[in-house]
Amino acid sequence: MANTETREGTQSRIALAVVKKLEEMKMNKAELAIQLGVSRPMVSQYLAGKYKSDPTALEEMLQDFLEANGVNISSDAPEMERQEAPKELPKKAAYYESRDYIGVMSVCQSCQEDMGLGIIIGKSGYGKSYALQHYAKMPKVVYMECDDTMSCRDLVEAIEGKLGIPRATSGTIWKRVCRIREFLNVNAGYLLIIDEADKLINKYTAAKMEILRGIYDQADVGIVIAGEPKLEVDLRNMLDRFANRIDFFYKLGGLDKKELDGYLAGWSISEDARRELASRAYSSRNGCFRLLDRTLNNVLRVMKSRGVTEVTTDIVNEASGMMLL
Repeated sequence: MANTETREGTQSRIALAVVKKLEEMKMNKAELAIQLGVSRPMVSQYLAGKYKSDPTALEEMLQDFLEANGVNISSDAPEMERQEAPKELPKKAAYYESRDYIGVMSVCQSCQEDMGLGIIIGKSGYGKSYALQHYAKMPKVVYMECDDTMSCRDLVEAIEGKLGIPRATSGTIWKRVCRIREFLNVNAGYLLIIDEADKLINKYTAAKMEILRGIYDQADVGIVIAGEPKLEVDLRNMLDRFANRIDFFYKLGGLDKKELDGYLAGWSISEDARRELASRAYSSRNGCFRLLDRTLNNVLRVMKSRGVTEVTTDIVNEASGMMLL
């Protein structure tokens, strides 16, 4: 009778032999399932040692597949028994404490504790919004993302809503801003994080930024303004009264080689593939953390489909084919 040692967490000699052969043939589990005339989940579960049904019929088909491709289970049995089960797919870190992440968190903490005004500058995809949203999970922190279409009234209403202040049905913008100041003075210790703030400024007016300055000047509150490099230029050229109030400033620089190696620790990656991933992380043209993260998501999909655990250039190229670069 065929080997039925397929309890969860345990793989049979047949499964180990099939996984090895698939790697050699650069064939994925879906292709094998089609060739055998069975479902892909059935093959995947068996090869992972998690197939709970009677595997006899499936094992006979797999043995035929192996023999047709020059593998004799009987003669290879001692070798198969000595082999360890294939490694699991690598997993991405939930978040990575790069120097940029720590820099953003430090500015937020300092602004909240000291009721300061902070500026965060970073190109799109460098991870500033992710870090800001992570800090926004702290008590008394309000995070809001701005939009090009926002008017002064929209900005004030958004701040009211985030603070939980009942929306006023009437009153001028000035009166509503006064209500916000009063709330923040009574409930000291808040931090307002205004992300994508570069969208609040255009060549005709910076009135929305003046609203934020007025709240900061007359309320017990810390404020962090974040945006793309254009924000820094606009602050210097158009908003001197805002710029000279800045207490804390951080400009994101993106990942470096040491940080990339730390982020990919535990991954099995060929040197060529590592160089390709490095170009996604910090190339001068469009490299950034977001591009690296999207690439790795697709790399994991390709690896899972192929049933392999090492990242190669072929895998990175196939993953890249799914993206607009």
